[in-house]
Amino acid sequence: MQAAILPISAGWFWIQEGYRLFKRQPMPMFFWGMATGLLITLSYLIPLFGQMALIAVTPILTFLTLCACRNIAAGKIMHFSMWLEPLKNANIRSRLIKLGLAYMVCCLAAGFLAVMPFVSELTEIVNTQGEVDPHALAQAIRGPLLTFLLFYVVISALFWHAPALTGWHGMKLSQALFFSMVACWRNKWPFLLYGLSWGAIFYAAQMFAGALLSSGMSPATAQLLLTPLNIMIATLLYCSFYPTYISVFGANYRQDDSADQ
Repeated sequence: MQAAILPISAGWFWIQEGYRLFKRQPMPMFFWGMATGLLITLSYLIPLFGQMALIAVTPILTFLTLCACRNIAAGKIMHFSMWLEPLKNANIRSRLIKLGLAYMVCCLAAGFLAVMPFVSELTEIVNTQGEVDPHALAQAIRGPLLTFLLFYVVISALFWHAPALTGWHGMKLSQALFFSMVACWRNKWPFLLYGLSWGAIFYAAQMFAGALLSSGMSPATAQLLLTPLNIMIATLLYCSFYPTYISVFGANYRQDDSADQ
């Protein structure tokens, strides 16, 4: 399995290609963006366990996104019945479930390791009445959040390409994680630009939301305008996943292979 080494400009190219994929079939992908957004919202109805379940199914959702984008790139019309077709293969389904459980364990372990060094600081923010000072809380969680962010960069590299490698290439879990890490390391500068670009896009969306509220617009009206915008941005992010894979591993992938083989 050979991973290409791309120039730093590939980070922005991936975003552009994701936009081009979206333009080819905007309605199916916008539907997918709404569906994933709904799943995220529903996960918060069950504290802790809902988030754990969402983390566990993330590789499956990623793989379904990749399959949809591959179909669109091949000129196929995405019908509703096609979204879950990649999961009909029992072997693919089993590998993705194992990948999701591994992803959940890694995220939980990272959270635990990030919090442990700061336990004493976190307990000190609760006074004798059991009340929490919001300012002290904001200061106390800064360390754990930054530590978790560092851990999550490594986790993201391990799992970024793993859904495609397990689903399309039939790799074992350990192999998929290894090749995903190697591919991300070899293309660390494109991924840095990719991450910074998406961070800037999401920040611009937040600034736009703040501008609407500052202009005197009611929160309800602003939310009505911002909801489709946020779904659109998230959908474009999902569409850009496929270019990150195909430009790195495309030489190892036959376009005539089907996702359920």
